[in-house]
Amino acid sequence: MLKLKRIRIDTHNESIAYVDRHCQLFRPDQHRALKKVSITGEGGREVLASLAIADDEGIVADDELGLSEQGFSSLGLPEGSAVMIAPAVPPRSLESVRSKIRGVTLSSDDIRNIVVDIAHRRYSEMDLAAFLIGSASFMTTDELLALTQAMISVGRKLEWSQQTVVDKHCIGGIPGNRTSMIIVPIVSAYGLTIPKTSSRSITSPAGTADTMEVLARVDLSVDEMRHVVNECRGCIVWGGNVNLSPADDIMISVQRPLGIDTREQMVASILSKKVAAGSTHLVVDIPVGPSAKVRGTEDAVRLRKLFEFVGDRLGLHIDVAITSAAEPVGRGIGPVLEARDVMSVLRCEAGAPSDLREKSLQLAARIIELDPACRGGTGYVRARELLDSGSALCSMERIMRLQGPPPMTFKLGELTHDVHAMVNGRVCDMDCYRLARIARLAGAPLDRGAGIDLLRKTGDVVEAGEAVYRIHAAHAGELALATEAAERNIGFSLEPDDRP
Repeated sequence: MLKLKRIRIDTHNESIAYVDRHCQLFRPDQHRALKKVSITGEGGREVLASLAIADDEGIVADDELGLSEQGFSSLGLPEGSAVMIAPAVPPRSLESVRSKIRGVTLSSDDIRNIVVDIAHRRYSEMDLAAFLIGSASFMTTDELLALTQAMISVGRKLEWSQQTVVDKHCIGGIPGNRTSMIIVPIVSAYGLTIPKTSSRSITSPAGTADTMEVLARVDLSVDEMRHVVNECRGCIVWGGNVNLSPADDIMISVQRPLGIDTREQMVASILSKKVAAGSTHLVVDIPVGPSAKVRGTEDAVRLRKLFEFVGDRLGLHIDVAITSAAEPVGRGIGPVLEARDVMSVLRCEAGAPSDLREKSLQLAARIIELDPACRGGTGYVRARELLDSGSALCSMERIMRLQGPPPMTFKLGELTHDVHAMVNGRVCDMDCYRLARIARLAGAPLDRGAGIDLLRKTGDVVEAGEAVYRIHAAHAGELALATEAAERNIGFSLEPDDRP
């Protein structure tokens, strides 16, 4: 038995156990090859962790066991508690992972056992990578359905009193596409319940939760989320705080760095979260464009059919919108800039981005028409009325007030660099992937005020030396990185302007 010590190190999704090299009660040198150790304490509480050997007695004494912030929080015992450390028994479900790598089709039970072990953090990152790569190679629709159902079953599932609970999700990949923050207040003002749980960015310059956090608090508990939804019929919160489909969050942390983003894993990820959030009806936005996640209509149709197949079997009504994605939506890329665009649309300002407004209205209309009481074909008119009258703005302001103020005031990055056109011409193409990368190099989304302010969009005529966008950053080093990337490739293509 060792004494528990909290090690104030954030090890992200992985729990780390620290043991002194000279600990006689465990002899860590004999166990250094272990992938995982089991830490148990009072009441049978257990956490699995990776083993790290400490040579500095300032980290842990020879009678102590240190746990990183993640492991300490999961174990839920006070410092000084007596805990036992032992080699972790390898999960039996790993045999199914090995079968999947060999091309075997797994049963529902096999997949459920894998997901349960993932959710309980019994897999190392290497084990997770093996499962994800094996699944990416080949997955049947029955396996996809089993994976989605298993991911729903191992987390919390929210239930609402309303018969119709709607939601909207975009598969991502398009900078500035913050339609959810306009759709939620429109739909809630209409009277439908739309409890929106959103993610923080992993590889993009901003997620919906990052952008909403510029305006209001997003890390609400389940009870706080319920209160906001009961009062406002909608919310925009960070899903990571309400434990919906926790296995998905763990898998995403590994699949994103590996660049694994298959249709099957995407569908399982999105639909598991939506069913767990209690949604009954879902509009899915699939942007299609030359630099989007989905490049062609045929791929979009195949993805749509996967959503419909799984949705039908889960009892979730799916409406898929295949939308054009030739350029970023709105004019801002990065949380502060995107929040500016959202509020500009909600306030019906003269200079509000027309593409962000129109796409939000089109998608809000599809959601409103999910209401049995709405006459077919009237959804768009109703959505526009709610936006133009200020009802949507009032709904958003109420949601912001009840969710609470943001953790701090976020300002637009004060360090700037203008990127100029090299020749005269008309903007004919914008590289979404390239522009998103430049915005991330500038510091977004960690620095909420970093990003790109687009001064020109597709179809605009520019002259040589004229600025096409402005990079914002909070730190000189990051501004330099973004500027250097823009000099290599600005992400804009120009064609000669043949107007007289």
